[in-house]
Amino acid sequence: MSKLFFNNNKKSNLNPFDSWSFGKVNYILFFLGILSILLGYIIMSTGSVYSFQSLTFAPILLFFGYLVLIPLSLLVKNKK
Repeated sequence: MSKLFFNNNKKSNLNPFDSWSFGKVNYILFFLGILSILLGYIIMSTGSVYSFQSLTFAPILLFFGYLVLIPLSLLVKNKK
């Protein structure tokens, strides 16, 4: 049981993020997705009920953030 919790290898002092598969591009896409979602909700809440921005523009931003940018940020692989 102690082998599960204690690792006596000298390599255990490595940075835990060295094996992390997300790179700079992944974080940029994720941030753009979150920004698109936030802007979509803000634009939807500030427009009137039947305006172009509430019925068309804001849902397009939400769609693009939720269904394009966030999944794309999770699926893009580094070329290492």
